[in-house]
Amino acid sequence: QVQLVESGGGLVQTGGSLRLSCAGSGSTFSSDTMGWFRQAPGKEREFVAAISWSGGSTYYADSMKGRFTITRDNAKNTGYLQIDSLNPEDTAVYYCAADKEFPVTSRYDYDYWGQGTQVTVST
Repeated sequence: QVQLVESGGGLVQTGGSLRLSCAGSGSTFSSDTMGWFRQAPGKEREFVAAISWSGGSTYYADSMKGRFTITRDNAKNTGYLQIDSLNPEDTAVYYCAADKEFPVTSRYDYDYWGQGTQVTVST
C-alpha cells in the first residue's frame, strides 16, 4: 500500500514558477514509478510526466516538454514537479500517482493517487 500527499500548489502570476512535492509512504514507494497528472475544470485528467523508481529515466507528454521537470529523492520518499513559465492554461489540480510499470501514461493504469494540489495562474 502506498499513500501519496501532494503539496506546493498555490496562486502564482503568469511567468512564475512552482515546485510541487509528492510525499510518499509505504513499503514500495521508492521502488515505484511516480507520475504527475493534471485536471483543469471541465477537462479530462491528463498525463504530465513520469519518472522511474531510480530517477534514472523520465518521460514527458509532448505538450509538457520544456517547462516541466520531474525529479525524485528516494531518501526523502518525495517526488517533485518543477513548473516554469506558468501561464493561465496551466491552472489545474495536479495529482501524483504511483505504479509498478514505466513509463505509464494512462491514468487508468496507476494504482495509487494523492488528493491533488491546486495550481492557479493569474494574468
